[in-house]
Amino acid sequence: GNAFQLNGVFCGIKDVDGAAHHLIVIAALVGCLRVLCHVGNLGPYVRHCDPKHAQHAIHSTDGLPPWRIPPICFGMTLKPAKQLGYHAIREIFTRFQAHDPEPEGELEHVNVYTLVVAVALSAQATDVGVNKATRALFKIADTPQKMLDLGLEGLTEHIKTIGLFRQKAKNVMKLSQILVDDYDGVVPNSRAALQGLPGVGRKTANVVLNMWWKQPAQAVDTHIFRVGNRTGIAPGKTVDAVERAVEDNIPADFQLHAHHWLILHGRYHCKARKPLCKTCIIRDLCPFEEKNI
Repeated sequence: GNAFQLNGVFCGIKDVDGAAHHLIVIAALVGCLRVLCHVGNLGPYVRHCDPKHAQHAIHSTDGLPPWRIPPICFGMTLKPAKQLGYHAIREIFTRFQAHDPEPEGELEHVNVYTLVVAVALSAQATDVGVNKATRALFKIADTPQKMLDLGLEGLTEHIKTIGLFRQKAKNVMKLSQILVDDYDGVVPNSRAALQGLPGVGRKTANVVLNMWWKQPAQAVDTHIFRVGNRTGIAPGKTVDAVERAVEDNIPADFQLHAHHWLILHGRYHCKARKPLCKTCIIRDLCPFEEKNI
């Protein structure tokens, strides 16, 4: 995959002789390997179709020489599994339902406003990390006005352990101000209105619509993207494509909880690097060729 990139490097050093030549070649090879490790291994990415790794790979290449850029940035194609049929998908979700009839999200919140804030803070962070930061925060700022009264510095102090906390704090203050000014402090319940809030994208809006208003909205995160492509439940090369595949292929009676079943399955069973295939309840229906058994 990196051969043509390395070729450019080697051609550029063909006039260097002796030990210096060998050192440059080794440095080039090590450089490529470091990038591959830095983005979380491209091998698993190609197999698991994880958008988080792909985006991180692409955005990590700014200013890098060609031989340091991972091959996915040069057009490496994804290989999603073939779309499963209706009966296989119905059986999969029948098993998910039997195993966990009422799955719930793991972000802690006390009302719809704190849910919006928690989900917005969870981007590029873990639910565990967000919960640790917001437990004390939501005791003193559980409404838009209380958040504004707390102020940017006070909010920043509470969430400083979360990735990108400075920008997230600014977004929370801005969305809180909009809610107070334009919605009388009430969180709107349409996707368009939610996405009009700073720091709230389609995924965040779908999570809020699903968890609070029980709308069968499908928020596709890295777990759902991976599971959808690996299992063939909802294959697609983009997040939007996977979202459409979930909506189009999962039977209507499973749509409300599909989001959480897929996330929890990906988080605790169908893991990116070492999926727990041996104990997986849908192993016999999953077409993934590299099962970890």
